[in-house]
Amino acid sequence: MGFISILSYAHRLAAEQLQPGDIAVDATVGNGVDTLFLAERVGPSGQVYGFDIQPQALRKAAERMDRHMGSPHPVQWIEASHALMKQCIPTGCHGKVGAIMFNLGYLPGSDHATITVPESTLPALDASLELLRPGGVITIALYTGHAGGEQEAAEVEQWAAQLPQQTCQVLKYELINQRNHPPYLIAVAKK
Repeated sequence: MGFISILSYAHRLAAEQLQPGDIAVDATVGNGVDTLFLAERVGPSGQVYGFDIQPQALRKAAERMDRHMGSPHPVQWIEASHALMKQCIPTGCHGKVGAIMFNLGYLPGSDHATITVPESTLPALDASLELLRPGGVITIALYTGHAGGEQEAAEVEQWAAQLPQQTCQVLKYELINQRNHPPYLIAVAKK
């Protein structure tokens, strides 16, 4: 028996905060695994906003969604940087989002030169705090085994560590005896 994977743990944390009819955000759609999870959790009466800058990621994620949930489903696909989420999500949703999920790095099975970077990730995290409702959660899966990954992870950790404890709780979940840059998770719960 081993520990729960970081992605499964991120799903568990988000699931605890989401109910049918809620609003959620997948800040980095990728292959759509988190998007599908969020859509199933909020159900047809909810809303999921899925961001990715790569059209092929959104296309593959939409195919996954159609295979598993059919159509219509509660996802709105947004081909834009997660740094623009505050501008792209209707103002009526601000302060009402239950969970926002990030998987930083690159799209598996795609061009490894297209990666998330602190210049867009940090503004996206700031926007996430504004979009999140009290009791909501942000999950951030960090991958450090690619060029730029360690720097982005360090900057995200620094961002999370400076959040005031009066308004946020921050958790770090990682395996500390693994080689080859294992991914780890940072989660932020808004009080």
